[in-house]
This record gives sequence, C-alpha cells and structure tokens, in this order.
Amino acid sequence: MRLKKFYYKKIKSTNNKALMHIKKGREKGIILAEFQTMGKGQRGNKWISFKGNLFMSVFFKIGNQISLNKITKINCMIVQKCLQKFTNYKVVIKKPNDILIKQQKISGILQETVFKEKKKFLIVGIGINVNKRPKIKKYPTNFINFFTKKNVTKLQIFKLLCKSYEKKIYQFK
Repeated sequence: MRLKKFYYKKIKSTNNKALMHIKKGREKGIILAEFQTMGKGQRGNKWISFKGNLFMSVFFKIGNQISLNKITKINCMIVQKCLQKFTNYKVVIKKPNDILIKQQKISGILQETVFKEKKKFLIVGIGINVNKRPKIKKYPTNFINFFTKKNVTKLQIFKLLCKSYEKKIYQFK
C-alpha cells in the first residue's frame, strides 16, 4: 500500500501535522520535517530536534481490536530492523519504545491513536539521531553514524522506513 509523502521545512511537530491531515480526511501518509520546534516524547517529554536528524510520522487507519502491545512491538521492530541494516553493532529495543546501540538511545517512537468518524487511526512519530545526539543527564544517547563504517543519510533511513511501513501496514488491521 503506497503512502503519500508530505515534506515540511519547519513545523512544530510531525505528529501534530499528521493529526491535522487526519482531521482533513486523509487516511494515510508519511510526514517528514527538516526541523521541528516542539517535537514530542513519551509522557509529555520534549524530543530534542537537532538539524540533520530524522523527524517523521507515519499515519494510517487501524483495526479497532488490535492491542497497544502488538502495535508497539511492530513499530519498534520496523525501526530496529531498518537501523540494523546500517551497522554491525547490535540494535536493540528497550521497552517500551526506545532503540539503542551499546545501551545508548539513538531513536525514540511515540504512538498516538485518534478516532475520526468511528475510524481508528495510528500516528507513529519516529525520531532518529542520525548525525548529532542530545546530552541528557540520566540517559545515555548517541547517533547512528557514530556506529557506521560510512555515513548514512537521513534520506536513506527515511526511504527504508517508508518501504517497510508500506509492506507492513496490513499487520495493523
């Protein structure tokens, strides 16, 4: 299933933009932003958005009966498998929604479900530290290119994630 891609130079949040598209009647798509000013993290935390890193959200209609645990597992596995293609280091999932290499966070996933006209939608916000990492006192972080032999671009990662979601959307029914 093809997903329409939307590109923005600067926005508040890719998840907020996905919600706007859903409210306008669009049922699926992928948002990519060069920069976000108010990126979202879990439990109301802010996702620190350094220019050059990847900020995206995927949104689509899902089945009403699918469990949050299954949704979370699928999304984490999609991101984990994509990033594993770029490094020889083991890429691991730290529950509930972080992706780590050598116990350092390189990616976070934020999921939101919304209803519109009795249809259930999933918004999956994905932030990946590609070239720069935030310094967080109690949480070691890093970036994917620290663990690669040759630099990978955010566009390469984005394209691989797009293909993966287009192939795996049926799992969310």
